[in-house]
Amino acid sequence: MTAKLRITLRRSTVGTNPSARGTIRALGLDRIGHTVELTDDPALRGQVRAVRYLVDVEEVAAVPTRSKAAASKKEEAES
Repeated sequence: MTAKLRITLRRSTVGTNPSARGTIRALGLDRIGHTVELTDDPALRGQVRAVRYLVDVEEVAAVPTRSKAAASKKEEAES
């Protein structure tokens, strides 16, 4: 299962330091109100912590992942 984080830009990057602007851009956020869902990992948590005063973060329910073998067995069963 892979957990996800929903990150929303809530404050403008105008007037912030250049590294914060770069972090926001690296997260894939373009404008105020823009939301992205990214896979949760320690590197992402560090980026979010660096710009926590600019963003809102929500944990999204973990999505179960299927292996290729399980997917192929299901397809064979449906055939």
